[in-house]
Amino acid sequence: MPTLCRPPRVIAFFLTVTLAGCTQFPELDNATSTETRRAPYPSLLPVEDLRARVDAPRVADQTTRALESRVANLRARAERLRGTVIDQTSRARLDRKVTIDVPQ
Repeated sequence: MPTLCRPPRVIAFFLTVTLAGCTQFPELDNATSTETRRAPYPSLLPVEDLRARVDAPRVADQTTRALESRVANLRARAERLRGTVIDQTSRARLDRKVTIDVPQ
């Protein structure tokens, strides 16, 4: 008759869980300075005000040329990869029906 519960395993499991609950966690309060803890909360600003402070993104001519060169290289590579992988002779051989002679 199979045993449904093996006491040594159950005891070991509960002992492990109990010991894991007794571990010491690092002191998170000491990770920040007292000045940081005593500092006031930052004021919240509307998004429109924040966006108005940000300059429009600028792309340098050198960056544009580098990107155009990269695009051209990737398009050329994609064109090379568009060709067939299997030549006509191999394709014909793969398309033939496979027959297995079974000895009787």
